Amino acid sequence: MTHPDGADDSNQKPRYFRAFGQDIAARPASPGLYLVATPIGNLGDVTIRALETLAAVEVVACEDSRVTHRLFERYGIQTPLIPYHDHNAATARPKILARLEAGAAVALVSDAGTPLVSDPGFKLVRAARAAGYAVTALPGASAVLAALAVAGLPTDRFFFEGFLPPREAARRARIDELAAIPATLVLFETGPRIGAMLGDLAAAFGTRAAAVCRELTKLHEEVRRGEVVELAQHYAQGAETRGEFVVVIEPPAEAAAVAEADLDAMLRHALTTTSLKHAVEAVAAATGQKRRLVYQRALALTRPDGDETD
Repeated sequence: MTHPDGADDSNQKPRYFRAFGQDIAARPASPGLYLVATPIGNLGDVTIRALETLAAVEVVACEDSRVTHRLFERYGIQTPLIPYHDHNAATARPKILARLEAGAAVALVSDAGTPLVSDPGFKLVRAARAAGYAVTALPGASAVLAALAVAGLPTDRFFFEGFLPPREAARRARIDELAAIPATLVLFETGPRIGAMLGDLAAAFGTRAAAVCRELTKLHEEVRRGEVVELAQHYAQGAETRGEFVVVIEPPAEAAAVAEADLDAMLRHALTTTSLKHAVEAVAAATGQKRRLVYQRALALTRPDGDETD
């Protein structure tokens, strides 16, 4: 059977993948959508389950067939590839859903790592689930977790931001929003923008500990650790910027407790010279206290009845 996107249905033929120097027959895949993690660099990081699934499905939807073909060539997989990326998703998605409706098994991969993590696929998964088709995730390589593990920073709570806005003003505004998040931050960046990004991070995070991970799992893997300002200076002085980057930054230090009387005194003084909004911002910045708590105290001080409730 030939489908509208041009890929042939060859599920009836035996399917194989190559591993450990031999061709292994893949067991048939049940109908549904499979989200398959692929290596982020080192092709040896793929799982046996991923190889078997990629060999067994009817078709594999991928971002760039040239990238996925290298993996297939390494492991002797001959499953047809169809493109699915940001630029064609609106037209490709209905064709994939039509395959699922016909009872096909379809795999989705990104160029590297786990699908849907800074890669297209969310709308396809949502549509497949809404239609009642089985959706199965095959875990594997992830640049987020690899960087988090090797950075040597707290891992009990982390916030994945992905790519910051490319424009300077928007990037700096977003960094200001991230500064107070009580978790280790994980960000992606490209080589051409890593210097500017670190410069803006240094202005906001200063001496926070961080790690810059370049080309993880690849031949020229590099992990640099230090304070954000030190790392920014390093890349400003001409460090290697070729490759893909993951930046990990430690959480903010917990603000020391401030006595309510001291907080009130600071607010009263600030309110004599500026508006409530600016007073709250100034005192929150000076004490490190959460803005919401400072705002509540400011309201209590400015209400005639002294009622502290919102």
